[in-house]
Amino acid sequence: MTTNAPLSAEAIQQYQEEGYLIPDCQLPESRLTDLMAAVDRVLLANPEVRPEKLVSVHISGLNQEGVRGDEAFMELAKDPVIVDCVEQLIGPDIILWGCQLFCKPGSDGMEVPMHQDGAYWPIRPLATCTVWVALDHVTEENGCMQVVPGSHRHQSLTHQKESREDLVLNQRVNDGRIDPENTVSLELAPGQFSMHDVHLVHGSHPNRSGKRRAGLAIRYMPSTSLFNRDLIDTGTGSGYLINFAKRPLWLIRGENRAGSDLKVGHA
Repeated sequence: MTTNAPLSAEAIQQYQEEGYLIPDCQLPESRLTDLMAAVDRVLLANPEVRPEKLVSVHISGLNQEGVRGDEAFMELAKDPVIVDCVEQLIGPDIILWGCQLFCKPGSDGMEVPMHQDGAYWPIRPLATCTVWVALDHVTEENGCMQVVPGSHRHQSLTHQKESREDLVLNQRVNDGRIDPENTVSLELAPGQFSMHDVHLVHGSHPNRSGKRRAGLAIRYMPSTSLFNRDLIDTGTGSGYLINFAKRPLWLIRGENRAGSDLKVGHA
C-alpha cells in the first residue's frame, strides 16, 4: 500500500459525488517530452488505424488488436504519481487492463458519443477508474472530454446503437434519468490528467479546430472484480477491433483477489 496521499479529502469526495476529478498533480516536463515522442512513433507505425482508435498502445510492438504500441505508455501506466491517486479511489489491489490513445487530428477529429464505459467492458462487478492524460492542450475548441456530473450514481443506463461511421464508439446513452446536455468540459494543459468512474456519462465533440487533441486513457480495475474474458466476443462490435480473450493484464499493485487470468496475452 502506498504511503503517499496525493488526493485531498475534498477531491475524493468530489469523485464519489460527481464521478470525476482533476488532481492537482501533473506530469513533469521531461516525462511529457518522452510521451510526445511516443505519440509520434505510434502514429507513424499505425497509418492504417484512425488515431482515435489506437487501442492497447501500452503493449510494445504489434498487439492482438492490430495496433503497434510503445513501451513509453506502459511506463506511464506504472508511474507512482498516477497509481497513488488510483489507489486512493479503488483500493490497494490494482490491475492495469487497458490503455488507449485518443488522438483527434485538427479539423477532422471524430466525435465520441455520450456513453458509459461499462457498456463495453467485461468486468464484473463493474468497478474501474480511468485516468485520462492530456498530451496536447485539451480545450472545448479541439474536442475535450465532457462529463455529466453525478450520472454515475444511476449505475447502468440505457444505450442505443449508432450507425454513423464518423463516431469513435457506436453506442450513445438514451435514458430519461440523465440530461446529456448538462455537461462540464474538462479542459486540461499538457501533463494534467482527469480521473473518472466506470459509470460516469461522458463523451466529446468532434475536433473542428486546426489544433490536434491527443490524450491517453489508462484503465485500472480493482482486483476484487473479475475480468471475464468470455463475456464479450472478439470483434469490431464497439466500433473497432477488441480482443478481450487475449488482452494481457498486469497486477500493478497488491494481490489478485478475484483470480483474473494474468497469464493470457503475455509473450
